[in-house]
Amino acid sequence: MSGNNVRPLLSVFPQFVQTDLASKVDQNFIDSVGGYMPMDMVVKGAYKLIEDDSKAGACLWISSRRGMEYWPTPAEEAKYLINPSISRKKSSSVAHWDVQIPQSFEKVVVHTLSHNFRRATSIVQSPLRLPLKPDHVLLKIVYAGVNASDVNFSSGSYFKGNGIDLTSRLPFDAGFEAVGIVAAIGESVKHLKVGSPAAIMTFGSYAQFTSVPSKHILAVPSPDPEIIAMLTSGLTASIGLEKAAQMESGKVVLVTAAAGGTGQFAVQLAKLAGNKVVATCGGKEKANLLRDLGVDRVIDYKVEDIKTVLKKEFPKGVDIVYESVGGKMFDICLNALAIYGRLVVIGMISQYQGEQGWKPLNYTGLCEKLLAKSQTVTGFFLVQYAHLWQQHLDRLFELYSSGRLKIALDPEKFNGLHSVADAVEYLHSGKSTGKVIVCIDPTFCKNVAKL
Repeated sequence: MSGNNVRPLLSVFPQFVQTDLASKVDQNFIDSVGGYMPMDMVVKGAYKLIEDDSKAGACLWISSRRGMEYWPTPAEEAKYLINPSISRKKSSSVAHWDVQIPQSFEKVVVHTLSHNFRRATSIVQSPLRLPLKPDHVLLKIVYAGVNASDVNFSSGSYFKGNGIDLTSRLPFDAGFEAVGIVAAIGESVKHLKVGSPAAIMTFGSYAQFTSVPSKHILAVPSPDPEIIAMLTSGLTASIGLEKAAQMESGKVVLVTAAAGGTGQFAVQLAKLAGNKVVATCGGKEKANLLRDLGVDRVIDYKVEDIKTVLKKEFPKGVDIVYESVGGKMFDICLNALAIYGRLVVIGMISQYQGEQGWKPLNYTGLCEKLLAKSQTVTGFFLVQYAHLWQQHLDRLFELYSSGRLKIALDPEKFNGLHSVADAVEYLHSGKSTGKVIVCIDPTFCKNVAKL
């Protein structure tokens, strides 16, 4: 057998498999380590290692309590690996591109405050002013990400002040996140090179070009659409579960709208951390995606009643809820929360649409419910954790590049700035599965995809 065909594999079983030899071990000791492990788990683990070429040399930990997980887990890596982002950047090659800088470019701006994104926005031509400010970077945008909160931004919900103050801000640039190529740098920018890939999470991402302070640039290995998914959606899940949910292992984690942009990350990160994951979605296609991502219990609300399933199958409640739907779903999740449980609110998409836009709701008796079971409801807003973005982005890319994290991109194609409003409406239609993205420059996107 040639060296190229040799694949070192390792499985670790911290429990006994029921065999003649194991039957001679004291039963009390068997019980103390979790009892016997079913033989079918051993067989399933063996096939898992053999069939997945990306896992050559990996260690697969198998136990009845935690199921199957590759070792080290992301939590262990973060604990013991010295600066993983640096080692990854040194070992990976980063491609560079030539960018032609035009005299003007197009961008999407909000000209009228409205939760109706199409009505609120328009595409305008803007001059491209050079030279840049000393500390600024000009980014050619290749892909932009679509988010549920685009409609909150277009209605002015994210700006402080009264109606007069908000109107005085008009027009302002739309879009939260993008990945592209550094087209030019200011004279004081020394850590970035023209032609290198970069990402941003700043206002104005629905544009062909944008100029931002260099401190807002996030280092990425390539301008791929999967990187877009890792930004607002991936970082919200990664940082939110770690900081707001204080997620550990051995818990039951419930994720709502789990087949969406951020839900897909939440279910996988919860599984990688050694938890049992329950996920809600609407539709067969979304349910199949979640099963493919390793979710233990998928609840398709078009087929089953979420409240009934949670009450019957999880009578003691769930330990963590990653909630993005709001409204009635919030009520269901709160009532399904276990003693000491933590419910993290990362959004409330069901409340964003309607004639009046984002309408706040009152939850009568909330304090009494939390007090009775020592529970916690906490909000999570990604902007307030900017100091952790690069660290967690590096971690997500490492998981993705090693095959431990899957990224689902919605198959619907949106090309050019003129399709942005279509993409926002598509996201809010409930039809999307995975992350919805817009290719800002279709010609450039094709060239990137060929690499």
